[in-house]
Amino acid sequence: MFIYELEFKVRDYECDLQGIVNNSVYQNYLEHTRHEFLLDNDVSFDLLHQQGVDAVVARIEMAYKTPLKSGDEFISKLYVTKEGIKYVFHQTIFRKSDNKVCLKAKVDTVVVINGKLAASHPQLEKLITRLSELPTVNN
Repeated sequence: MFIYELEFKVRDYECDLQGIVNNSVYQNYLEHTRHEFLLDNDVSFDLLHQQGVDAVVARIEMAYKTPLKSGDEFISKLYVTKEGIKYVFHQTIFRKSDNKVCLKAKVDTVVVINGKLAASHPQLEKLITRLSELPTVNN
């Protein structure tokens, strides 16, 4: 089911007083994974923005499962679907040492072209079509 994965390592400054990754930091992990996924598939946020096209987050649902701690290595995985006008990124973070699920997220994004909500964008639609042909990553 997953079509992309990216490895990370928790840095000390990402942790809170309890010694675990602060809840807000997970959104950075998720966003970085989405951006790298798009870049690896020849979609540049910067280039799209210069053309008046912005893919923006409309809603995020996150379920925290197992905390990450300083030094933990983890893998952020995703797959994406199209639901109406939304591009939905389904993302899960796994701790590398034991493959435990740390976080599950559903990120709804929409496309805004020249300031107006759009149903789609040709480059993103082409990517979604190609996704069905990609091999899945384990889990």
